Amino acid sequence: MNVLIQVFLVCILAYLAYIDLKSFRLPDAITIPLLLSGLAFNSFTNLAFVKPIAAIGGALLGYFFLWTLNFLYRLIKKQNGIGMGDAKLLAALGAWFGWLAIPQILLIASVFGLIGGMVWLAWNRQSHHQPFPFGPFLAIAGIIQLLWPQILQLLLQIHPT
Repeated sequence: MNVLIQVFLVCILAYLAYIDLKSFRLPDAITIPLLLSGLAFNSFTNLAFVKPIAAIGGALLGYFFLWTLNFLYRLIKKQNGIGMGDAKLLAALGAWFGWLAIPQILLIASVFGLIGGMVWLAWNRQSHHQPFPFGPFLAIAGIIQLLWPQILQLLLQIHPT
């Protein structure tokens, strides 16, 4: 059953990454149900990844961290710096993986986003002032967060100590 949940999450996150790459949008019709399903999964199943309180805290921390970052950026630059779809996606990831996963997800997404952003801007021959989608990097970080135990186990089997 856990494998089905993992496949579901990987497919949804990959689809969201694709949509964001194509349209610079993360639709509420997908991010909100993903958030609610994460809260329900961790609250009402015995397969939960984290305790319900950690899932609620993750959703709140994920959303309000990016909301606050955008608020501060808007105060300084008089324009949005990040879309609220990204905040909703991070909230959904927090609902699935808990509040302790938020810093890890943000670190992974930021590193991949920095590298990917430079590639994106060079590929599209744009300046660093042009926007690029951050959702795909959040999605990649979410997939890594989800699959990290299996990846680590695989690596340890390949290179036993």
